[in-house]
Amino acid sequence: MTKREFFEYCASAYSTLPDYPFDEDFETAVFRHADNRKWYAIVMKVSRRKLGLDSDEVIDVVNLKLPTEMFGSFGAADGIYPAYHMNKLHWVSVLLPDAPDDIIRFLLKVSFDVTSARKRSKKGKTKR
Repeated sequence: MTKREFFEYCASAYSTLPDYPFDEDFETAVFRHADNRKWYAIVMKVSRRKLGLDSDEVIDVVNLKLPTEMFGSFGAADGIYPAYHMNKLHWVSVLLPDAPDDIIRFLLKVSFDVTSARKRSKKGKTKR
C-alpha cells in the first residue's frame, strides 16, 4: 500500500484526513478521532536501518496501537516491527511497502477501535 492509498483509505473508511502537528514537518502525518482527538495512526518516513534492517532505504511507515494480547501475532514476515519512536508495549510499526494491504486495513481498524472514546452505560460503567 502506498502512503497515498493509506490516506485515501483513512478518508473513506474513517472520515479522517491527515493532520500535520509538528512545526516545519510536512511529511509526518497523524490521524485522529474527531471526538477525543486521540491518534490512531501516525505516518512517517523512516530508514529501514532504524527498524533493525540492513538498508538505508527510507520508506513510509505507519505506527498503530494494538492491545497487548495481539503482540506476537504478527512479525517481520508481515512487514510489522516493534514501533519506531513510540512505546513498544502498545504500538507497532507497519512498513507500508512491505505489509499486505489486508493486514494493514485489519490493524488500522484495531488501532482505531482501541483508541476510540469509551462509552458510558446507563449504570455508569465504562464500555467500548
